[in-house]
Amino acid sequence: MLRSTRVVTPGGTRPAVVAVLAGRIEAVLPHDTEVPAGVRLEELGEKALLPGLVDTHVHVNDPGRTAWEGFRSATRAAAAGGITTLLDMPLNSLPPTTTVGHLRTKQRVAAPKVHVDTGFWGGAIPANAKDLRPLHEAGVFGFKCFLSPSGVDEFPHLDQERLGRSLAEIAGFGGLLIVHAEDPGHLDAAPRRVGPAYADFLASRPRAAENDAIAGLIAHAKRLDARVHVLHLSSGDALPLIAEAQREGVRITVESCPHFLTLTAEEVPDGATEFKCCPPIREAANQDVLWQGLADGVIECVVSDHSPCTADLKTPDFATAWGGISSLQLGLPALWTEARRRGHTLDDVVRWMSAGPARLAGLDRKGAIEPGRDADFAVLDPEAAFTVDPTALHHRNQVTAYAGRTLHGVVTSTWLRGERILDDGVFAAPSGRLLERNH
Repeated sequence: MLRSTRVVTPGGTRPAVVAVLAGRIEAVLPHDTEVPAGVRLEELGEKALLPGLVDTHVHVNDPGRTAWEGFRSATRAAAAGGITTLLDMPLNSLPPTTTVGHLRTKQRVAAPKVHVDTGFWGGAIPANAKDLRPLHEAGVFGFKCFLSPSGVDEFPHLDQERLGRSLAEIAGFGGLLIVHAEDPGHLDAAPRRVGPAYADFLASRPRAAENDAIAGLIAHAKRLDARVHVLHLSSGDALPLIAEAQREGVRITVESCPHFLTLTAEEVPDGATEFKCCPPIREAANQDVLWQGLADGVIECVVSDHSPCTADLKTPDFATAWGGISSLQLGLPALWTEARRRGHTLDDVVRWMSAGPARLAGLDRKGAIEPGRDADFAVLDPEAAFTVDPTALHHRNQVTAYAGRTLHGVVTSTWLRGERILDDGVFAAPSGRLLERNH
C-alpha cells in the first residue's frame, strides 16, 4: 500500500491510500484507512503519487545505432523521469521496424535490457505496403510515416499517392497512422543557409510546411474514415484546422513535446545545435498558442520525441547537425515547471503525459491510478528544484538543451507493477516487459 496526501486520480488529486495486489491497483482508499497487520505500507507524506508516465514517442536506436542510445540506457533514463511505459519509434535503428522479421530482431535485443514496459511502432515506407497488416497482427501499436525526408536513407518518406495507398491499407484493418507532417515542397522552397545562426534554420522549416501537410492529412483521413495522429506539433497555426476537423468527426489526434512548450526560438544561442529538432522550436508567441491548444483539449498528449545522437553529430552548423532533442529524463520536470507558472496543475500534467498517451496507444492498463490498472507510479516532489547537470543524466549521450536550467519537480521513486524500480537514484535490475497491441 502507498499513502500520500496528494494522489493524482482521474477524479482529481486527493489524500488517499492505494492498495496493490499482484501488480495491479486493487483499490484507492481514504487516507485514514487502517492498514492490516503484515501489509507493507509506503508512507509518501506530501510527495505526489502520479500514475507512471506513458511516452509514445521515443527513438531508442537499438540495434544498429546503439552509440546514439540503447534500450538499457533509454529505459533507465525513462524510469529516472517517472516514465513506466514507452513506445519505440521504427527508425534510426538498423534494421528499421518495417517487417515482422525486423520487429522480432528488435524485440530480441530489447527483452533482457528494459527497465520499463516497452512496445513498438511499425513503419510505413514506400516499399512495405504488403508488410503493414502482418506487422499489425504481430502487435505493433500503429505505423509511423514521414511526409518529408526522415534524415536516414533506410526510412524514406511517403509522397501523397503512397500516403493515400498506405492509409487505405491501414484503415482496412482498423490501424493507426502516426505522421511526421511537414510538406516537402515548402521545405524545398524555403531559404537554406549553412552556418550557426538559429534564425536561418528556423526560416528553413516554415510553419506553412506543417500547416499544409496537416491539411492534406486531414483530407485523406476524412475520405478514408481513417485514424491518424499528428506527431510533435510545433506550429500553433495548425490548431484551428485540427480543431475543426475534430468537430466534424475526422479521427485525428495531435501531440506536442516539452521542448516546444518550454523553450523558445528567442533564447536559442547561435551554434547551440542541442536545440535543433524538426519541426523546430518556434517563437514565444507561438508557444502561447500551443499552451492554449492544450488547455482547450485539441492537443491531447505531451511526449518526448527523444531523438538522441552522439555529441560529434551536434556540429555548430544548424544546416548539418543532427536534428533531435534528448529529454526522456527531463520531460516531466520541464513541463511541470512551465505548467505551474501558467496556472496548470498536476492533474493537467498527468492528463497530458500519462492518460492521453495511454489512450492513444490503447494501453488500457496504463495511464491512471484506479482499480484494475497496472500499479505503475511516479513519486514526485513537486516543490523541489534542481539545476540540470548533463553528467547526471542516464541518456547514453549527455547532450541536452536543458543544461543549466533550473527545473521544478524531482522524481524520488518509480514503481512498475507494484515493485520499486528506482529509489533515490538507485535502479533495480531490469524488469520491464515487452508490450503488444491489445495485450
